[in-house]
Amino acid sequence: MRYLLDSNVLIDADRDYYPIDRVPEFWDWLLHMAAQDLLKVPIETFEEVNDGKGQLVDWIKEHKAVLLEETELETGSVSHAIEAGYAPDLTENELESLRADPFLVAYGVALPGEVTVVTMERSKPSRKRANRHIPDVCDDLRVPCIDTYELLRRLDFRTDWQQR
Repeated sequence: MRYLLDSNVLIDADRDYYPIDRVPEFWDWLLHMAAQDLLKVPIETFEEVNDGKGQLVDWIKEHKAVLLEETELETGSVSHAIEAGYAPDLTENELESLRADPFLVAYGVALPGEVTVVTMERSKPSRKRANRHIPDVCDDLRVPCIDTYELLRRLDFRTDWQQR
């Protein structure tokens, strides 16, 4: 199983609970897991993070080679994720507001049983169209989806992971 990270996994971790300059063990662990092909960052997520500035942007650029998911999506997977997961008739503005989300879900559609989506978005089943959240779209399309904390449990993150 490979875990594909949403941009909010990286952004929230750096901003809220594992700042790069304060908990480097977490970031080294992410790179270690990526080098083992256990977690990756889709190019669309990479570009979303790369649009910002600061230590996280510097970090992701520096480690792009090890972090990037190598699977190339076919247009049909993305179209299916948008049409079946959000709505078949989204406006241009709605499509733009989705950013990388449908691409992230599309990897799960294209690689059934091979990937799990990791996001910090919470389920909000009442949301419609472009306002839908990743866990709900994943659920509808039968794509496994977890949050960062479940990822840490599954891959057994510990701050002393290098000493084990």
